Amino acid sequence: MDLRSELLKSIWYGFTALDLERSGKVSKSQLKVVEGSFNKEDVDELCWTLTAKKNYKPNRSSSTVLAERDAFRLWCLFNFLSEDKYPLVMVPDEMEYLLKKICTAMSLEFNCVELEDIFSQDTVQQRGITVWVFLEMMDAGKVARGIDRSVISMALEEVYKEIVGDVLKEGYLWKRGQLRRNWKERWFTLKPGNLFYYTREDSKECQGNIALDGNCCVEVLPDRDGKRCMFYLKTLSKTYEMSSSDTKQRQEWTTAIQMAIRLHVEGKTSLHKDLKLKRHEHREQREKRQQAKEEELQRLRALQEERERKLAELELLREAQKQAQVLLEQDEERRRQQHEQLQQTLEVQLREAEEVRISMQAEMALKEEEAERQRKRIRELEDMQKQQEEALQQEIRARLDEEASRYAQAGLLAEEEEKMKALLTLQEEQEEYILKTQRQKQELKQEMEAKSRALDEAQRQLEEVRANRHRVDQDLVAAQRKLCQASTNVKHWNVQVNRLMRPIGPGDKRPLLGSSLSSFQIPSQRDPGLHLRRISGSEDRNEECKENVTDGRSCDADLERCNSYTSNGDPNFP
Repeated sequence: MDLRSELLKSIWYGFTALDLERSGKVSKSQLKVVEGSFNKEDVDELCWTLTAKKNYKPNRSSSTVLAERDAFRLWCLFNFLSEDKYPLVMVPDEMEYLLKKICTAMSLEFNCVELEDIFSQDTVQQRGITVWVFLEMMDAGKVARGIDRSVISMALEEVYKEIVGDVLKEGYLWKRGQLRRNWKERWFTLKPGNLFYYTREDSKECQGNIALDGNCCVEVLPDRDGKRCMFYLKTLSKTYEMSSSDTKQRQEWTTAIQMAIRLHVEGKTSLHKDLKLKRHEHREQREKRQQAKEEELQRLRALQEERERKLAELELLREAQKQAQVLLEQDEERRRQQHEQLQQTLEVQLREAEEVRISMQAEMALKEEEAERQRKRIRELEDMQKQQEEALQQEIRARLDEEASRYAQAGLLAEEEEKMKALLTLQEEQEEYILKTQRQKQELKQEMEAKSRALDEAQRQLEEVRANRHRVDQDLVAAQRKLCQASTNVKHWNVQVNRLMRPIGPGDKRPLLGSSLSSFQIPSQRDPGLHLRRISGSEDRNEECKENVTDGRSCDADLERCNSYTSNGDPNFP
């Protein structure tokens, strides 16, 4: 903070006091040009006089009221430690630093409890405290309650000289003359780069000035010639011998002189300006750390929300899986019912065939004497029909097994695809998560391990689904083999039936009810020529049916129709 900034703070109070209309402007008639040498303290006193008349109203009846000079010093100290922003305020850290300095000067212990009500206010925490609130607090005696006003004045003067006047140390020392070599007591004032000495403490005339630079050094001397606690201050041109009252004072003076030399070498004109800048940087760093911490907490909350959202999505997926399982069970139940209905239909057909067989046996019993060969042939046809029915049932079961296997395979393929998508999603999430967590803290490693375990579990489930799919594929191949074998058996029995149906003996032609066996009738012996034509037509139609077979079911239907027309001897067969 340079001299211009310090003057602007004082002048801002003066202009604010003159700006009665709050317009931000002051007329020239209210200003006065002062000629003469420039003195910053005179400018501060002038600005204080302008602003104190309007804003500073102490309680004169109170015994703890500050003196006018003490209030001015506190105002100057406030301006020095306030932030470089307008309107001028002092942050709680700087106010605490100033109060500690004042309490130390009064040999008191600073009590933070008395200022908690001020520091806890929102306006103080966010914006800081104004100089008038600060002076009102000091007038109320919250810091120096029960302390004599003279002690407070001395402490404020000491702190004022140290902070505003850049005085590093003051006090009496014995100095040895350069020519007469006698010892004289002088009042020394140490500032960065200079050591002034006077004849008395209240003297305004400076007796000498010792310039301090990088070539100066301090050296402690042993006691001699009746003098104790001696030390040297060496410069390029002269060496000064000095003596303090005790060892503690010598140590303080030597340390303060070395500090003044260091500040001059570093190009700093004020110790407290440098300390204020460091405190400001420390506050900024603390605010940045607090902001970074808040951002980290927000990011962690966002991650937690994302995790909760993913858990909710997972729960929804589980619910959808349950619903799909219910639908699958319903579909399976429907297929089972269809299978039962089909089985009942087949049983009805078998009963009808059994009834036809019984009626045929009754008719054949009446003509047993004249159709002994046809009875034997009919028994063979019945055996063939049973085997054909068994082959048909095997084919139906094989087709049902194939359909169930295909449905199971389709379900496993869909599940495999879902698992593969979930695996790819988990892999992409894991890669993104790994890239993110490389810049994060160690606390996120557990979540990455959980993601890895979820990925391993998904891979294991995928392997299980693939194994299940392989088993279903094997079951499907076995069902297909069974279906092929059943179709082959049906074709074989159809060929056997056609072969056995060619030679048919004489008999009466009577219509029968039922399936393929219900249409069987013994040909008549009255017209041998007609019988031969029917046999030849049946053989031609059987050969045509065998040539036009393209599917197992169509072949069975055609052969059954051919057998029905052959047994009936119907000349109108298409």
